[in-house]
Amino acid sequence: MADLAKRLLAGDRRALAKAITLIESTRAGDREAADALLAAILPATGKAVRIGLSGTPGAGKSTLIEAFGTHLTGMGRKVAVLAVDPSSRRSGGSILGDKTRMERLSRNPAAFIRPSPSAGELGGVARRTRETILAVEAAGFDTVLVETVGVGQSETAVADMTDMFVLIHAPGGGDELQGVKRGIMELADLVVVNKADGDLLPAARRSAADLEAALHLMRPKHKGWSVPVLLASAIEDRGVAEIWTAVGEFRQLLGESGIAALRKAQSRAWMWTDVREGLVGALAGDREISALAQRLEADVESGRTTPPQAAAQLLRRFLKP
Repeated sequence: MADLAKRLLAGDRRALAKAITLIESTRAGDREAADALLAAILPATGKAVRIGLSGTPGAGKSTLIEAFGTHLTGMGRKVAVLAVDPSSRRSGGSILGDKTRMERLSRNPAAFIRPSPSAGELGGVARRTRETILAVEAAGFDTVLVETVGVGQSETAVADMTDMFVLIHAPGGGDELQGVKRGIMELADLVVVNKADGDLLPAARRSAADLEAALHLMRPKHKGWSVPVLLASAIEDRGVAEIWTAVGEFRQLLGESGIAALRKAQSRAWMWTDVREGLVGALAGDREISALAQRLEADVESGRTTPPQAAAQLLRRFLKP
């Protein structure tokens, strides 16, 4: 792990890929090794700009992210894109769609694209996305873009691990806000209406106006920040620079202390997320508890006991000294 950490900190891309594979592994031995690696690289993390991006199906997320990433590398920044793909039902692995959709950016030496399987994880992110962010930061990438699998009622976890959450919307007919959940709208720090070109430009402008009206009715997420709604065209490379300008204005408003406070809160939430996952794993790994759980499930199904009563009994047995 010491050698891998040294190579990772030196910016070795192979070491970075190997480190992420280790971090994503579910084997017990690999988990211990990954924890040791993260402890070694932790002092070199936390300096990157972290941006989460999600959007409605067909919004052109990957195309816009490629254009945005290319713009940033043109400015001299090093960009890591963590693209969370839907998992294959057969293998459980990533379908790897974003690697092919971002072909131009994937050839850019100042960019690194890593598709990861969502593996059924809620929140639109992979289970170890937080750790992967630390790995790419340690490798010298100063901008991290986390793309989620799409908008839904649970596709909000990315907002809890990034500095700024960008919602990408596509022009549409009829109800412009259909398919955009109120919960994710409330989490957005920036809204971008993509595909604002050609015949879709009038529809994009209508969508932007509708989104602005909807946002005005919501309580501001950050004091003093009115969520901007921008028009962009990834294929015509318009509006991309304005996204980075909005990111800079947002970070200036929060200030270093505001971003530090945000990340401290995220670290606390991360800790408790791992605590919950660890407890569930311990429950599932205890043979006696598993046998009791099967009996209680049968009692719940037959109506002999209620789900809360069964859960309480299971927890009492698990916590019994």
